[in-house]
Amino acid sequence: MHQQTVATVFDLDDNEHTRAFKELIVATQQTGMDSGLGIRYDLVTPDSVQLSIDLGPQHHQPAGIVHGGVYTAIVEAAGSSSGSAWLAHHQTGQTIVGVTNTTDFLRPMRHGRAIAVSTPVHRGRTQQLWLVEIRDADSGKLVARGHLRGQNVRIQQ
Repeated sequence: MHQQTVATVFDLDDNEHTRAFKELIVATQQTGMDSGLGIRYDLVTPDSVQLSIDLGPQHHQPAGIVHGGVYTAIVEAAGSSSGSAWLAHHQTGQTIVGVTNTTDFLRPMRHGRAIAVSTPVHRGRTQQLWLVEIRDADSGKLVARGHLRGQNVRIQQ
């Protein structure tokens, strides 16, 4: 598991919902699946999330390139956190859970930093759809892109 110093920039209103959301993002970077993969949350706003990951042999499939599941996990992380940030910002008392994740693998990577950025496609009362693009940080080339459709659900206390 990757223990890392968390230096996330949050550009969210300060309310009880956004404070709770921030705590979850910090925790997932320390102990969750994001920690295991090495995903970092660089910037979180109500309208976009930027993640980064340093890719290497621990992310490879047998052919020696980054496993597609890593990109799928990045799409899930970026889309879910984007939707949750938007809901927290608007103090809805809801979070988002992924319903469909469709990820296209466009260009192989073996190592290096990848940057993922989310963009809202649809944000509604019951569902959201987020586009996530993952790029090689050095070349700027698109390596994968995906859509995460999520269901807005009430947070259980």
